Amino acid sequence: MLRVGLYQKNRPWSWEEDGQVMGIDADIARACADALGVKTDLALFPADEEVSDDLRNVVWRGGLLGFRRCDVMMHVPFDRQFAAQETEVVILAPYYRESFTAACANDAATDCEGVPTQFRGKRLAAEIDSIPDFYLVGSFGGILRPDVGHYTTGYEAVSALGEGKADIAVATRAQVESAMAGNKANGGADIVPRQGPLPAMLSPGWDIGIAVREDSRSLGFRLEDLIHGMAESGQLKDIFARHGVEWRNALALQPNT
Repeated sequence: MLRVGLYQKNRPWSWEEDGQVMGIDADIARACADALGVKTDLALFPADEEVSDDLRNVVWRGGLLGFRRCDVMMHVPFDRQFAAQETEVVILAPYYRESFTAACANDAATDCEGVPTQFRGKRLAAEIDSIPDFYLVGSFGGILRPDVGHYTTGYEAVSALGEGKADIAVATRAQVESAMAGNKANGGADIVPRQGPLPAMLSPGWDIGIAVREDSRSLGFRLEDLIHGMAESGQLKDIFARHGVEWRNALALQPNT
């Protein structure tokens, strides 16, 4: 049995629907377990205040409320400086390059490529207490603060565009692409993605990988080989595509990085 920790309510990466764990990370975990010849135990957990807390609760110690620790945790920031601080775990197998972007309701009154100060008076949407939320509320002298509506997830914020509840949403690129695909499948109003970068967005993007306990390096290296093999064979691309997301190789694995 391979026990895998996944963030709950993290669509398109991991969420529960009709008693079934869904998402990109769930599909990658199942593919790894299949390759190892074992069953998969997918354990959803709520995000704590910091990723370090999640690593402690999910990977190397277990939760104080009885959450049994996992063999591996998905969706961990792959950053060498951060990894050097987390001495109880090993972070490896980067499998995607994430970033922030925006999407807009497809109407003549909204210029999705405009500077954010032009969004004043529009209905803005973001996940509450997230970087996109802080970006919209705190940047540009705070002039957008009154216009920001808050949602439980970035996926829901983007979906609000198709439901006619918002004009512009800021979220991760995976959330935007997945929500656009879901909206199209459900016949919602048209949503268009922003093509250019977001001015003054502090985060240039980040790689996503996995984490195992420090004393489970052999498992981690085996999973890394499997995931990188899935990238080379096109299996990762297919998994992402099933959820409406374009797979982007981790920056750590690209040439000259």
